[in-house]
Amino acid sequence: MNKLIERKAYLGQLVMWREEEMIKVVTGVRRCGKSTLFDLYIERLKADGITDEQIVFVNLEDEDYSELLDHKKLHEYVKARILKTKWTYVFIDEIQNCKEYEKTISSLYLRKNVDIYITGSNAYMLSGELATKLTARYIEIDMLPLSFAEYGEAVKTSDKRERFNQYMNMGAFPYAARFVDNSLAHSQYLEGIYNTVLVKDVMTREGLNDITLLKSIAGFLASNVGSPVSAKKIADTLTSAGRPTGSATVDTYLSALADAYLFYKVNRYDIKGKMHLKSESKYYICDTGLRNMILGTTNKDIGHQIENIVYLELLRRGYTVNIGKSGRGTEVDFVAVRDKKTEYYQVSASVLDESTLERELSPFKQIKDNYPKYLITLDDFTGDHDGIQQVNLIAWLNP
Repeated sequence: MNKLIERKAYLGQLVMWREEEMIKVVTGVRRCGKSTLFDLYIERLKADGITDEQIVFVNLEDEDYSELLDHKKLHEYVKARILKTKWTYVFIDEIQNCKEYEKTISSLYLRKNVDIYITGSNAYMLSGELATKLTARYIEIDMLPLSFAEYGEAVKTSDKRERFNQYMNMGAFPYAARFVDNSLAHSQYLEGIYNTVLVKDVMTREGLNDITLLKSIAGFLASNVGSPVSAKKIADTLTSAGRPTGSATVDTYLSALADAYLFYKVNRYDIKGKMHLKSESKYYICDTGLRNMILGTTNKDIGHQIENIVYLELLRRGYTVNIGKSGRGTEVDFVAVRDKKTEYYQVSASVLDESTLERELSPFKQIKDNYPKYLITLDDFTGDHDGIQQVNLIAWLNP
């Protein structure tokens, strides 16, 4: 369990951008593996002959580097270690902890033979000064907890279906995989992540002050994963429960939760009209184990759980994902676009019941184009429904 899980897809992206004149920004929820990714990449660099003196590593969560939370001192520290005749690889973990860090990064970017890699746990860092000063000069790698294939490297469970149930119920934060046989330790670990994200990456970073309201909104999103949600609907629900709240306030908290990569907002797309819609969006959580911890449940609402898992996997595979409006009152779970190619996905726990199968296929039949259409279920049956491919989720996750 102590070996590092090789995050091949993310590692491949860092390798692809090595020594290119772009700042590599690795983002994602806390504890999803960003620091470990740097460790893996540094191992790769050393295997290629890069020496220790060519590598500068700073972790701004580590008290040993607390002085470097001043952007001027951070700049001086890194600048003093830049080599004149060789490439210097600069890694700065949790960069958002340094106030005005964008000044340091902008300055370092101007220097020759400096390859810059930074991580952050809040999307706010990419919407402020860094984005303004370095437009088109950085690439973002949005990192998620373990895929099901990676999870298989982390646990000893040999039976795929049993392993999938663990994955769905306990989630896929890399370190949490150590506790699959200890539910108390597992729950405490996830609760620690959750509270840290809420306090550090939402409350403190965004300047919010009502932790009770924040937890109420996060709980609402967790229990309504995959269902249409609006700020007004949440505000009305809270108000009727005796907690008067306005839509504008809820909207601020929703944005903050998305900025912290705790939830992902997915918009609707009109397939026929080829336009995005402003109606209610859907939210998916970064990890189903975290959802179960928040709600205090497991093995419930499996349909929405697996829908969440499919959404995250599509993101991992590089797709841009929307909810698809396919006809009057009908929707396709996901419209996924990658390399200008479109695919459609429906997700259902089971379609062995004939009426359920018809309900899931119906939205596809409203679509007049010939892009690939997939119905993903937990059923062992796979096959073709007039050009619509039914596939098993577990096999799809681990091809």
